[in-house]
Amino acid sequence: MNPFERVAIEAAHAGGAVLRRRFREPAALRVETKGLHDYVTEVDREAERAVIGVIRARFPDHGVLAEEGSGYERAPGWRWIVDPLDGTTNFIHGVGTFCVSVALEGPEGLVAGAVFDPLHEETFHAAVGAGARRNDASIACSRPADLHDALIATGFPFRELTRLPSYLRAFERFVRSTSGIRRAGSAALDLVYTACGRYDGFWEIGLSPWDIAAGALIVREAGGRATDVRGGCDFLKEGSICAGGPTIHDAMLAITRELG
Repeated sequence: MNPFERVAIEAAHAGGAVLRRRFREPAALRVETKGLHDYVTEVDREAERAVIGVIRARFPDHGVLAEEGSGYERAPGWRWIVDPLDGTTNFIHGVGTFCVSVALEGPEGLVAGAVFDPLHEETFHAAVGAGARRNDASIACSRPADLHDALIATGFPFRELTRLPSYLRAFERFVRSTSGIRRAGSAALDLVYTACGRYDGFWEIGLSPWDIAAGALIVREAGGRATDVRGGCDFLKEGSICAGGPTIHDAMLAITRELG
């Protein structure tokens, strides 16, 4: 296995062990508000420390971009992108849909990534050029014949409500053009579910790099396409994602491009 991929998995599992243990202690959970509909707990921070501890021990010269602010800069060109708890609102409410997402970005783009669901013991992982796997078994995106046959996942722009009207127009078109829409509350899981064919596609706006870095690479290595909602490749900076199998991605973009 690619050494970067191996460390991504190890780091994600370290964070996941924290989440699994603390999920059983809801009465002890302390919740803070970072912004509109945006929450953080001491579990996020504890899991982030566990993830970064693994990365720092293996690659001390690499930088880290982490959601809860404990990242750091190192030599330019290599940075790990960490979401220690993707699905914090679910976690707070006792909903078992959450994960740890860890990705490495190199000078030429995303290099490796892992998404770990600690409650279901599922690890989705990939390295560029080496394919994607779930618990070491190869996975691939689905290839529905038409968008009308597709089950699509999404997430609501709860941090960017000024974009809600355009989002709702696109949402209506997807409702009318697909076999169904799902919203689970974890972009990283939505992406890896797309990579293994549970969903046929996923789109969302108002995201941060740590929400989508690992999942986007895993989709691509599973034979799918992952772009921003206009079809561009700079989704980590742009903050949106449109991902799906090769047979429906263009049809999805025909809708998401209207988001502007």
